[in-house]
Amino acid sequence: MRNHEITKKQLLLDVDGELREPGWSRSMVQQYRRSMIKAPKWRIKEWDYYLVVNKDFAAAFTVSDDGYIGLQSVSLLTFGGDAAVHGYSPAGAPWEHTETVLNPFPMGKLQLPDHSASGVTRFADKRLQMQFSAEQKGKRIITCHFDRFHDGKPLEANITLEQPPMDSMVIATPWPEEHAFYYNQKINCMRASGYVEFDGHRYEFDPLTDFGTLDWGRGVWTYDNTWFWGSGNTDIEGKAFGWNIGYGFGDTSAASENILFYDGKAHKLDDVTFNIPDTGYMDKWTFTSSDGRFEMEFEPVLDRAANLDFKVIVSDQHQVFGKMSGTAVLDDGRKIEIKDVMCFAEKVHNKY
Repeated sequence: MRNHEITKKQLLLDVDGELREPGWSRSMVQQYRRSMIKAPKWRIKEWDYYLVVNKDFAAAFTVSDDGYIGLQSVSLLTFGGDAAVHGYSPAGAPWEHTETVLNPFPMGKLQLPDHSASGVTRFADKRLQMQFSAEQKGKRIITCHFDRFHDGKPLEANITLEQPPMDSMVIATPWPEEHAFYYNQKINCMRASGYVEFDGHRYEFDPLTDFGTLDWGRGVWTYDNTWFWGSGNTDIEGKAFGWNIGYGFGDTSAASENILFYDGKAHKLDDVTFNIPDTGYMDKWTFTSSDGRFEMEFEPVLDRAANLDFKVIVSDQHQVFGKMSGTAVLDDGRKIEIKDVMCFAEKVHNKY
């Protein structure tokens, strides 16, 4: 059944280390336990990724344990104009910098939480101290100090995301390969306050206009994967509206991860296609949907591109930030019109 919704509380994996029930849910009704995974430790991948977006700038924070390597990263992005980082962004052009700390063979040593709704995710070494706390009910707090983030200058961040009771997108996706699975939660529409400081500039987030998104993932992947993912949030007459779209990762015959959020409620979509122009990532994209409920145009502003090729480990990433305009349709048929909402869409190819 396409878009099979899981409502039963149960363990995510059975005694053989396979998914009990592929599909999607509005919250984490299936409980992930790392101890139940049957694959080798070096194949387990766990991460928490937060993206916080303002119309003029954004920041992203990742703590990850990918088995034989950990990648802890922070990105600062400005989309032009007055928000541009002076000295790095000539004539106020869009600018971004991502800094990553690699640590070999974490294989569970980071002790990332088994559930997104509680606990603390943290990484600390001499250069980077980063923490994501879900200890306060209804709030998530991101703190970060990154020494020598860029040009020898540090970055500081202290951001609070508000999370009242609300639906999310949770998907349990298998691969045909034994013990391979992906358990993922996307939480949209979290109102953001706080700041990022870098190079004498303070980037303030306003909860009236700015939002954070969480990408929480746990699983065992196959070696070679390409995925498409996009996400955005905005206000529609004082009510939060957001979307999560994507495909290409695992066997999604039970459910897609395409979904709308409006005023705390989820509205499930079928298939959405990313129409990326052959002329390049910075030309206009379109998005079309099999059910006609997500029809958009996307004007790129900044391509956060990264290309690594170490033969065994390969990563070709294009996370493109830009402005989305178009129409989305809720379950009851209501049309939501958006215009120039800053968001992102990406295509990523990884071998690792």
